[in-house]
Amino acid sequence: MSKNSLLSFLSGISLEQQNEVWVLYYQSSSYSTNTLSLPNCSPGILQAWQVLCGNGGTREQLSSLVQETDGFSKLPEFYYYLEQFERLGLICQTFCADGKPLAKVVPLVGRTIWEIQEVSPEQSYVLSRFAYLHRQQNQLVLESPLSKVQLVITDWRGGAILSELNQPCSYSQLCQKISGISANAVQQFLNLLDAVKMLSEVKIEGEIVEDKQDDLVQWEFHDLLFHSKVRTGRHRQPVGRTYRFLDKIPQLPAIKTQVTESSISLYRPDLEALKKNDLPFTWVLEERKSIRDYGNQPISDRQLGEFLYRSLRVRNILKTETEELSNRPYPSAGACYELEVYTIINCCDRIPSGLYHYNPQEHQLFLLSTLTSQVETLLLEAAQNNFQRQTPQVLIILAARFPRITWHYESIAYASILKNVGSVFQTMYLVATSLNLAPCAMGCGNADLFADVVGTDYYIESSVGEFALSSKP
Repeated sequence: MSKNSLLSFLSGISLEQQNEVWVLYYQSSSYSTNTLSLPNCSPGILQAWQVLCGNGGTREQLSSLVQETDGFSKLPEFYYYLEQFERLGLICQTFCADGKPLAKVVPLVGRTIWEIQEVSPEQSYVLSRFAYLHRQQNQLVLESPLSKVQLVITDWRGGAILSELNQPCSYSQLCQKISGISANAVQQFLNLLDAVKMLSEVKIEGEIVEDKQDDLVQWEFHDLLFHSKVRTGRHRQPVGRTYRFLDKIPQLPAIKTQVTESSISLYRPDLEALKKNDLPFTWVLEERKSIRDYGNQPISDRQLGEFLYRSLRVRNILKTETEELSNRPYPSAGACYELEVYTIINCCDRIPSGLYHYNPQEHQLFLLSTLTSQVETLLLEAAQNNFQRQTPQVLIILAARFPRITWHYESIAYASILKNVGSVFQTMYLVATSLNLAPCAMGCGNADLFADVVGTDYYIESSVGEFALSSKP
């Protein structure tokens, strides 16, 4: 910790007196409020904590305040509790240059060990490819999945330096490039970026050190960012079922309202008979595989009906005081069941070709479109994305009604959607194997094109998974 930096509490921390004992209130990542009792708080120490609740002060200023008010004997107690605050990750550090705040270091977890060292004036550096700027409320924040802190950019000088670090630059070059910024400010900011892992050294040959690290070079920016944000440990966002939009935004119903009246009722298998006579589970599990070659005979309406019924139907609707949930053959985070099922029928016995929406409660297909050029493009792109040798007879597209799950969950909503897609894939694979059909999950799909074809808002409902189904050769 720099002795010249201003120390302050994280935003949202409060200090209150209860029964003659001062208590510090702070929030955990699950929205719960934690407390830390501060018994026998002397006047000087209390003043120091109140300074931390405000604009803050340097370590020297705080200790001097305690010593002047309480005497030297209270300093060990002051240092003990300050150590506890640091261990819990409750202390921010604001670094100043030329008498003005330059950037604030906000811890994202408990104690984070990092050390300020002087960067070399002639050594070239570049901003880490994992670092990114974004607006957070009314602040400009620099973050990276490599770092366990975030930097709040408190002054235009920080932004100016960052804009020049898109290409290799030395401290001395930066001083020449940017007018109105002192060498001290440039030095302080580069030291800070380097300490919190948001800067990478550039070798004389032009090689960026970060890009030569085997453990990092295989990560794409969006993948590592996603990984760091949907797992706890590198952020302070609330995680889990927080119901953050309860009483603010109406929850979407468990079953999507149908927009067309043209429907096809599907075959319903006898589940009790299947329980007695179906293929053994272990055989189905061991035989499961992706099949990319298809038979000449189209899949039948009976096969498709049984497949959808056993994989994706709604068993029942569950209503609570706050939400509407459902129960289906596959697991879903919090029983939200945000996934909608669309089928593109390329060729199926006794079902006309076209794009359909599957109603899992009524077990019916609702016609949305004939095989237009855009619908056929979805078929072809799905085949190409998974190196299909043939266009599938049926393409099942899983689309997420995002508000169904973002209404409940925070931080992990999209990650939960992808896990749900995996659960559906495995369920469909097993059912297709049991029915002696040719299944194959797709690696990617065109969510923009899907939203255009179906007429949904990309940010409210768009595709998240594709699955090919055909008869076996």
